[in-house]
Amino acid sequence: MVNVYLAEGFEEVEAITVIDMLRRAQIEVTTVSIGEKTVTGAHNIKVEADVLLGNEPVCEMIFLPGGMPGVTNLYACEPLREKLIAHNGENKYVAAICAAPMILGKLGILKDRKAVCYPGFEEYFEGGTPLYDNVCVDGNVITSRGAGTALEFSYKIISILKDEATASEIKKGIIDNR
Repeated sequence: MVNVYLAEGFEEVEAITVIDMLRRAQIEVTTVSIGEKTVTGAHNIKVEADVLLGNEPVCEMIFLPGGMPGVTNLYACEPLREKLIAHNGENKYVAAICAAPMILGKLGILKDRKAVCYPGFEEYFEGGTPLYDNVCVDGNVITSRGAGTALEFSYKIISILKDEATASEIKKGIIDNR
């Protein structure tokens, strides 16, 4: 079970790609709005969340898409910050892409860890080590660089939550020959 947190201004490609790929892999995904049920992305695409913050199920992974001002709005949500700290404290998976690893850095989740992000957000890693790969896994933290890495990020999450064979099957099914 993965809970995907959405805020006004989220990056649509990052959120929807990951949601789609995980559901193709038969991983249960719940979209969670931190505000209104209908959330408008950074490129004016409206998405209806499954639930509102506070009504989400217990999950194995929290996923934060990037996008501005989506990331700023996610970080401003105190109940979400508390959930992230608690989730990480239980050594459950936390995943973030693009600018969203900034949130993890500001919360101390990246301290003594390696991570990746959209260029320019490394300064928020606060004790973390920035890498420049497309995807990085360090313990229970999975990060990725941006919209162009969303598929690769999705495959990595699938391989962790399911297995490599399922990730390969999904990749083949969408004709990703990279």
